[in-house]
Amino acid sequence: MTTTEFDATTYKTTTRAQWQAAAEAWDRWQPTIEEWLAAATETMLDCARIGTGSRVLDVAAGAGGQTLAAARRVGHTGRVLATDIAPAILEYADARLRNAGYSHVEIAEMDGEHLEVAPGAFAALTGMLRALAPGGRIAAVSYSTPDRNGFFSVPISVIRAHAQLPPPLPGQPGPFSLGTQEVAEQALLDAGFVDVESVLVPSPLRLPSATDCRLFEQDSFGALHQMLAGLDESGRAAAWAEIDVRLREFETPEGFVGPCEMVVVCGSKPAA
Repeated sequence: MTTTEFDATTYKTTTRAQWQAAAEAWDRWQPTIEEWLAAATETMLDCARIGTGSRVLDVAAGAGGQTLAAARRVGHTGRVLATDIAPAILEYADARLRNAGYSHVEIAEMDGEHLEVAPGAFAALTGMLRALAPGGRIAAVSYSTPDRNGFFSVPISVIRAHAQLPPPLPGQPGPFSLGTQEVAEQALLDAGFVDVESVLVPSPLRLPSATDCRLFEQDSFGALHQMLAGLDESGRAAAWAEIDVRLREFETPEGFVGPCEMVVVCGSKPAA
């Protein structure tokens, strides 16, 4: 059996490339994404105690849906800095924010592991401990466990089988790596946060049909394309065809209801 060591640099480079490629599709599907993530977003903002006048650092802002939600809460007396590792997707976020008239929001390309902001500058949504003001809050959203996220775990399992990919290495980052409340909370505690808590948020993905879900993921989920990279065109087509069939188990008389559950985890930077 062959094992491959995890290469953090390659992983980050690949992730950036995935989001660069998926930027247009993520923007195009934004109404679906915002509806899907609405409950988790509002829970995250509540957990971070975001209100009028707050200063918010949004890391991995994507096309700006959650940034807009934060901007509405803080009002024009607050400030939001939206960052992402992929500049292409930030261009869509910037356009959406400008169209909404939010002049109190700034956009900046940044690596979430190397935030170039003044220490103690924010009471933040998401970010590093260093970036938070004393007593500032951190809040993040992650998928829970694969068995509760069938809309995504089913395509992943199909692609792994077709591409003959090994299981992820222990501790390797991925969509479900913070999947339990205990793991998510421990990650914040290990980083030095206090008053850590978490909540599970049901977040079903609702679309007209399983085929619409397959199209959404085929368009927008760059990680799935990366997993398929070792297959030829016919192999990739076969995998997507099986995904289409497998996702039909989530169709109901009211349409497609893809199982999805999010973990919202939050904590505070210790007071000075």
